[in-house]
Amino acid sequence: MPRETPYLQVADALRARIKAGEWAVGEKLPSRARLGAEYGVGQSVAQRAMERLIIEGLLEGRAGSGTYVRRPRERLRMVRSRHRERRDGSPFRADMREHGRNGTWEAHSAARVPAPEQIAERLAIAAGDLCIRTRYEFLADGLPVQLSRSWEPMALTGGTPVVLPEMGPRAGAGVVDRMRSIGVLVETAVEIPRPARATQETANLLGISVGDLVMEIERTYYDTSGRPVETADITVADVRWEIAYEFGIDQPEGEV
Repeated sequence: MPRETPYLQVADALRARIKAGEWAVGEKLPSRARLGAEYGVGQSVAQRAMERLIIEGLLEGRAGSGTYVRRPRERLRMVRSRHRERRDGSPFRADMREHGRNGTWEAHSAARVPAPEQIAERLAIAAGDLCIRTRYEFLADGLPVQLSRSWEPMALTGGTPVVLPEMGPRAGAGVVDRMRSIGVLVETAVEIPRPARATQETANLLGISVGDLVMEIERTYYDTSGRPVETADITVADVRWEIAYEFGIDQPEGEV
């Protein structure tokens, strides 16, 4: 084995054996000492190889017990489209209903939070302008699906019944629905997806491993005048959900 990457070579070999069915789901792998001896490497190299496969989701470590072949995770599709925003109430709840799951969430809003420079730029306001910041943990049948941190300028919603997203007459409704109730018509949304790796905090909240691939989506809603009315950073565990974008195609006039 090349001296510079022995743990990757061991990981490749173990991955191939797992996929070939040498160890069944739920079966315990040999000890680090045994694997190290088998591949002619130290225990630390064997441990690092197994940690690599834990990050990939093929193995799971059980404290005080050992390392086991993990049951394949179910990966579902989350469709992002203009149609999801036309439904009354929460688009997330409607999304989960289509998968036969009960969509719920936990949220915590903070009022009068000064906008950081990056958020201010996205909302076309001055840095330090006051906003409502809401942190969400979205769940499907009680299991984590996605995280979101949302910002809304208080100059827009302050003094209205919807200033706090999870309180008032439109509590729990989506941004489009809430804004419409105060006469603000959301016309477009811009989303910028970026792949990233789960931090310790993100992994804990989403129930995944540190280093797992996640999709981070920067989303901003605009009203009919082009004014940004809300921006959010959304994080989805890639190992459980794939993101698909649906686009409508306008037909030329006179054609069916």
